[in-house]
Amino acid sequence: MPQGKAVSIELSKEEREALERNVRRRKSAHSLSQRSRIVLLASEGLTDGAIAERVGLGRDTVGIWRNRFARERLEGLFDEPRVGRPREICDDQVEAVVVATLETKPDGATHWSTRGLAQKMGLSQSAVSRIWRAFGLQPHRSEVFQLSADPQLVEKVRDIVGLYLSPPKNAAVFCVDEKTAVQALERSQPLLPLQPRQPERRSHDYFRHGSLDLFAALNVATGEIIGQTRMRHRSIEFVQFLDAIDEQVPRSLGVHVVLDNLSTHKTPRVKRWLQRHPRFHLHFTPTHASWLNQVERWFAGLTDRQLRRGSHRSRHELRTAIEDYIAATNDAPKPFAWVKSADQILRSIARFAQRTLDFHRKDA
Repeated sequence: MPQGKAVSIELSKEEREALERNVRRRKSAHSLSQRSRIVLLASEGLTDGAIAERVGLGRDTVGIWRNRFARERLEGLFDEPRVGRPREICDDQVEAVVVATLETKPDGATHWSTRGLAQKMGLSQSAVSRIWRAFGLQPHRSEVFQLSADPQLVEKVRDIVGLYLSPPKNAAVFCVDEKTAVQALERSQPLLPLQPRQPERRSHDYFRHGSLDLFAALNVATGEIIGQTRMRHRSIEFVQFLDAIDEQVPRSLGVHVVLDNLSTHKTPRVKRWLQRHPRFHLHFTPTHASWLNQVERWFAGLTDRQLRRGSHRSRHELRTAIEDYIAATNDAPKPFAWVKSADQILRSIARFAQRTLDFHRKDA
């Protein structure tokens, strides 16, 4: 226990304000708030014993922080950096692991595992795993992509993104597409419901009860959906769906439709319909660029939230499930926020294409 008279604490205006902020601020660490309170009480002339009773700490602890503040002022209230265990892996070894992961492959495999690379580099599996996490490397994962080879890519991207970011006045913009062959699948056994620490379980096999085609139009401005289910998706069904859009959009508005290059969207029947409905304007996405069509994002939500885990014993049950999701969307519609300009998208595509070319030139 410290002996003798406690160190007197006198605070400047700036120090007092800083200490009071540490005590009041919710995001201050508890230890820093407590130490700041010790110093403030000490500046009022309280003894270590009296302060210890106020803050619920030992008298020796109070004396330590009083003395440290007297020596180092505000900086003395922060924890000193700890020595810790010395590093066992140097920067050169970390670099070697990253380079080997990115630029080499193991014999007889397409990608490295932590165990395989650890054995090659003379490190532990946990060390390789930590390095991969630190650099965001996931060799076990693979995704698919398709670069558009559309000769009108630039013009189409600018056209469609322009509709999203600067929609024409007195017009409605719709993203239209078909989700084809949506299957009515009945699980072969009843679902096991969600339990604490146990996910919902369903059998991997199922019975097929037919399929439906879903036509959907997303209103870009409002997030509302116009949807119809059909048994087929020929041009005649597509024209009937255009009729449904036409009926629901006020006559005073023009209609701009973003859609893909499916052959049923370009038949003579569709062209004749467009001639009879001059307020409709079709904007085709580039080939292999469905990501430009915002209704695809709504389709993803439909699949994830309603269809993938469902069990439907008939087309009727499937149709009801789809209609329920459409109704829920329209009860609380929320448009998707498109943030990237056409220039940003085209620069991103150019970087991606250049990176792909550089990689294959290097391996050639």
